[in-house]
Amino acid sequence: MDEHIVNLKVGLMVKIKRSNGVIQDASITEVTAEKSVVRVEWLEDSISKAKEIDIENLLLLNPNLVEKMPPPSLPRRRTQIPKRELAVPRNGIAIRSTRSRAQAALEVQIAPSLRMAEVEPVNYKSISAGRKSTCVRETERLKKQRDDRRTQLQEIRGKRAQEYDTSNPNWEFMKMITEFRASLDCYHPLSTSDPVELHKICVCVRKRPLSRKEKLKKEIDVITVSSKNVVLVHEPKMKVDLTKFLDNQPFRFDYVFDDSATNEEVYRFTAKPLVQTIFERGMATCFAYGQTGSGKTHTMGGDFSGKNQDSSKGIYALATQDVFSLLEQPRYKDLNLKVFVSFFEIYSGKVFDLLNKKTKLRIMEDNKQQVQIVGLLEQDVFCVDDVIMNIDMGTNYRTSGQTSANNYSSRSHAVFQIILRKKDKLYGQFSLIDLAGNERGADTNSADRLTRMESSEINKSLLALKECIRSLGQNNNYTPFRASKLTLVLRDSFIGENSRTCMIAMISPGLNSCEHTLNTLRYADRVKELCVGAPNEPECSTISQGKEINESLEQSDIRLLCEKIEAPSKICDMHVDVSRLLELEEQVVDEHREIQQKLLQWGDADNKLLKMTQLPDFNLETYTNILQSYMDERMEIFEEFDKSLKALRQALQKEEQAAKIQG
Repeated sequence: MDEHIVNLKVGLMVKIKRSNGVIQDASITEVTAEKSVVRVEWLEDSISKAKEIDIENLLLLNPNLVEKMPPPSLPRRRTQIPKRELAVPRNGIAIRSTRSRAQAALEVQIAPSLRMAEVEPVNYKSISAGRKSTCVRETERLKKQRDDRRTQLQEIRGKRAQEYDTSNPNWEFMKMITEFRASLDCYHPLSTSDPVELHKICVCVRKRPLSRKEKLKKEIDVITVSSKNVVLVHEPKMKVDLTKFLDNQPFRFDYVFDDSATNEEVYRFTAKPLVQTIFERGMATCFAYGQTGSGKTHTMGGDFSGKNQDSSKGIYALATQDVFSLLEQPRYKDLNLKVFVSFFEIYSGKVFDLLNKKTKLRIMEDNKQQVQIVGLLEQDVFCVDDVIMNIDMGTNYRTSGQTSANNYSSRSHAVFQIILRKKDKLYGQFSLIDLAGNERGADTNSADRLTRMESSEINKSLLALKECIRSLGQNNNYTPFRASKLTLVLRDSFIGENSRTCMIAMISPGLNSCEHTLNTLRYADRVKELCVGAPNEPECSTISQGKEINESLEQSDIRLLCEKIEAPSKICDMHVDVSRLLELEEQVVDEHREIQQKLLQWGDADNKLLKMTQLPDFNLETYTNILQSYMDERMEIFEEFDKSLKALRQALQKEEQAAKIQG
């Protein structure tokens, strides 16, 4: 290294670094060559402060004090330094200098001025000597570590910015999920080359992609489809010390479809194997279950493009297409089977015909204990285009509403049936059901009566559906199909000898839907657990021990259902009260309609009776007797109607009080 000249003068203003890290301007008041230090002073709040600083540290902040030495050929001026300390000049600044080993590397020339003691430039070997103080070496080491650490952090931030969106508040969970997926040993999603297995009860899961709305909210995907029959839910959680971690919960089903699966692929493994059943005089049923906005209507009805739905891409149309294809086969062509379709919805315990301008229907049992939907229109179809036209018409009439999970939610169970008839007799039936969104209790506690009742009916029907599938899987002798209108309509699908069922559980991948997704998977998992290898249970009694005298068969089945699932008594009573309320509502409306029709008949009878009084020889006794019989008949009808109306009002008050207690 080259030698350098250090320009140090007493009175020179330099920059120093104080112990608190502040850079301060100070004046050199003393130079000690043998210790390689200088003494500086500065004023702070009119108070003089001083400090000794190593020359090496001073040079780091004042590089302008270092200059290159002149060539060796040039003469140097050297002044012998006196051994005694100089007299203190008038400005009170003294300079001490003694001969030592440091003079070989540093020489200070002092001018003989009595006004100001000045130090001439001296020779200083700052680096070539290789001898640094411990403080300087430690400072340089810490500075190097700090620079390396900053460089490393910048590199990490750069890589992280490329891999993860750090502006996302959940990017840490996203990083954990990505690392977990990378650690999986194998990944074998379901493919079209996989064989289709036949099940009496098939339970599968379909994951939909993140929606545009979820992406705008920067939601993360918490669902991983690790294989063709296993799905993982990464539930974000936080410890007491605010440490974030994932609770990875696996679920196993017959089939699991990831977010890249199409409706055709889902249909191939779920509903397509059931089409053959109806050509064997069987009853087939396929359900789409899940929270609102999880893709049920998309799967069953068809692809959406904005608000427009392509019904040709849904399971409804795909199943009908296969039905017509099988009809052309020689083994079925000679059976002279005719194809009919019906489309109705079950909303708040009532049935409406979607192919007949949403006409209200009645569900009744005939003398052979066969469930009949009175007035349901069965439309004959001859091609797939006819089916699509009926699907589009029925979908426009379906009831929807706003819930906490989705702004546009189907609030009814839509049942689309493909019916095969031979000489007007039922040959086979395929029921495809788009279930209403499964809602949490928190969504209905503070709602109005209409929303409470519809949500109660949805939850009750889903519980009854699970138990009916359970009975089908265990071959039980008794099935609580009367517990809801949905299971009552599908009674033959649960108790028939040649019955097959498929459930498609739809799940949303977003973080905000994690709780709904877990509820859906647990429901589906419970259905599959109960129907595989479960022991047979004894036949259930048709009358519950807690049944009241005036309860109907439906309310009796509700109590049996609550006993099976061990539901709290308050929940059971709430479902019974709602069922009783709906029965009374239907009864009052029917009686009112009958009275309205009777009023027309009574008007004609009264007109005839009054005309009798216009005759000159009419019999007054006959007139009063007939009029009294009219009055007795009408009073009896109105008294019965009054009792029904009062019972309905009492049921409304009871339901309102129960809702306040639970709320």
